[in-house]
Amino acid sequence: MAVSIGVALVDDEAMIRVGLRMVLSAEPDITVVGEASDGASAVDVVAATQPDVVLMDIRMPHVDGIEGARRVLAAHPGVKVIILTTFDENHYLEAALRAGVSGFLLKVSPPEQLVDAVRTVASGGGLLDRNVTLRVIESFASASPVRTRRSAVLDTLTERERDVLRLIARGLSNAEIAGELYLGEATVKTHVSNVLAKLGVRDRVQAVVAAYETGHVRPGEAQV
Repeated sequence: MAVSIGVALVDDEAMIRVGLRMVLSAEPDITVVGEASDGASAVDVVAATQPDVVLMDIRMPHVDGIEGARRVLAAHPGVKVIILTTFDENHYLEAALRAGVSGFLLKVSPPEQLVDAVRTVASGGGLLDRNVTLRVIESFASASPVRTRRSAVLDTLTERERDVLRLIARGLSNAEIAGELYLGEATVKTHVSNVLAKLGVRDRVQAVVAAYETGHVRPGEAQV
């Protein structure tokens, strides 16, 4: 039997948490292990329940989802955080990306997308929704690239790894990258793993952030 994915729900609206729990609990490989109503209590719930994935709302009283995500990831770097968002929260999402979240999920997303998001992030992937994540990344990366440790690391990427990173920034899956580069999917998976390891990032979302911040990909270049 497959190991169940543990999920913690963080939202100040009880009805939202009930709805999320109903959708996720219907899946045989997902278990809701805890709930919290703000970012502060989220840290305690994560410590007590050790979930694989946290679904975190942004707008909450006391401690919002951005600060909550920052605290959770600082204390539990192995946990993956998905931010629950609406289309009008770009200014929050930039901060969420810098906090290290693994992606975003629109609150109006259909149930199957919620389930897929949890599984994707739990398996080590980043949730690169082309309608949300890339738009936000391009918005905050439109300024001049910053020189960081990752800028130097990019110089160590092979030409093929650079190609793969550019395609990751377009939101392509491993299968789609394989088709673009005429490679086997297993080979692409290896290249992706190498890119993440060299950049020192946890997932594809953070790799895209690094690509934009360092100027390896510029706004407009990653449009599909």
